[in-house]
Amino acid sequence: MYPNSSILGRPPYKRGTSNDFLYQIPLNLAPALFSQQQLIESEYNSRNANFHSVPLNVLSRFPSVSSSHDWNHVNHTSPQAAAVPTTSQGRKRRSDEHCPFDVKRQRFQSPLSQAAVATAASSLAAATHSVVHLQSEGRSCAPAFSAASSPQTPKPSGCVPPLRGSPYPELIDSPIPAAKDKLSQQILELFQTCQQQSDDLEKKELCRAELQREIQRLFPQSRVYLAGSSLNGFGSRSSDADLCLVVQEGPVDQRTNAIYILSLVQQLFYRLSYIERPQLIRAKVPILKFRDKVSGVEFDLNVNNVVGIRNTFLLRTYAFIENRVRPLILVVKKWARHHGINDASRGTLSSYSLVLMVLHYLQTLPEPVIPCLQKEYPECFNSAMQLHLVHEGPRNVPQYHSKNRSTIGDLLLGFLKYYATVFNWDKCMISVREAKALPKPGSNEWKNKFICVEEPFDGSNTARAVHEKMKFDAIKTEFMESWQQLQVRKDLNVILPVRATIQKR
Repeated sequence: MYPNSSILGRPPYKRGTSNDFLYQIPLNLAPALFSQQQLIESEYNSRNANFHSVPLNVLSRFPSVSSSHDWNHVNHTSPQAAAVPTTSQGRKRRSDEHCPFDVKRQRFQSPLSQAAVATAASSLAAATHSVVHLQSEGRSCAPAFSAASSPQTPKPSGCVPPLRGSPYPELIDSPIPAAKDKLSQQILELFQTCQQQSDDLEKKELCRAELQREIQRLFPQSRVYLAGSSLNGFGSRSSDADLCLVVQEGPVDQRTNAIYILSLVQQLFYRLSYIERPQLIRAKVPILKFRDKVSGVEFDLNVNNVVGIRNTFLLRTYAFIENRVRPLILVVKKWARHHGINDASRGTLSSYSLVLMVLHYLQTLPEPVIPCLQKEYPECFNSAMQLHLVHEGPRNVPQYHSKNRSTIGDLLLGFLKYYATVFNWDKCMISVREAKALPKPGSNEWKNKFICVEEPFDGSNTARAVHEKMKFDAIKTEFMESWQQLQVRKDLNVILPVRATIQKR
């Protein structure tokens, strides 16, 4: 089980430093004012999902109080008892007791009176449901909402399974295409065995919910969102989980402020017994990597990289708009991993870039397998849409009925051939947003880049990690050799050992 942390400390910064922007974010507010509002998860997910029915700035109307204010919360100790002591009752302090929370407490006091605070707290408590327990994990969460309890929410009628009702319906409701040849049968067998299962996703969600409660002790108005392959339909049983910590509505400077916030969270994670190896990676989008000991899942946490939340639901729509998409992308990711070209940290392709490459190929066939969603349904994938509404954007996108009847095996062979012999790497950029190969831009971000894959929302290059010609040549070689081998023998084992891959999952 996830133990409840006793940390109720303070972040180690002072006014007048480069982190003044943090004073715009309410810190260390009494959880009694926010716990119900923030623990009650969105209507569309009965298992404590990520998205809420109110924007972040709605919560700013509640006043802030100091930590000395009494509060009650299920399964948590009082702040007086839980706070890390600054004295050791006559003994020397152990080295592990020195942490950034052992500093002089700073008070973030509201100008409102205690009476006004009490009024706000009582009115909020009256407006929300009581917290219930997850008996199996010994943790608390908000009661689930059903469609019946929210008559204002329109009923989804599109192709994308809603995150509501059954915990994770995408694992049940998506039909699998029929296999008419050996290669397609192998791909489908691999997909059905290795695709993410409901219990895999539930483990990630339980950890996300627990971490959100811990992080809200530092940033009470923040939220932690599950994103990436865990939700977009392309996850496997061995997939890592991406988390996005949203601390404010606007952007956060990724070079300075995001790193500072993640360093605070890292120090918090050092004190959590169920978190292992929290490591801060200072990349263009900095992340905090760590492992959850309970589930064994590896997590990547970023700050306010909300484009990852938007593209999660764009990719989720592509995943379910045509039933050949998910098996094809899973086998491509497994193939790339097996051949050592699916690791951005080592200068090759990220999984996200590989997914976009497959979608681009399926869009650009003479008879497209999938449409261009951002062109055909621009209102559903508007980059200006408020974050708490993003998951509802594609709810009415219908199933796409392609005239292309190629088998999954043929599509895999065609994908390898396209990037081995057809696509012009020197002059073209891969664009899912436009559903075609665009001329490579001349700006610094794209100039002299070996592989250019356009991010559908912010227009950045998702393949910027491929910056060495040796790695680029290795990627092209794998496409060429795998295509030639698979063309001769229509057996997936020629380019990917199926049984060994299934055992690894």
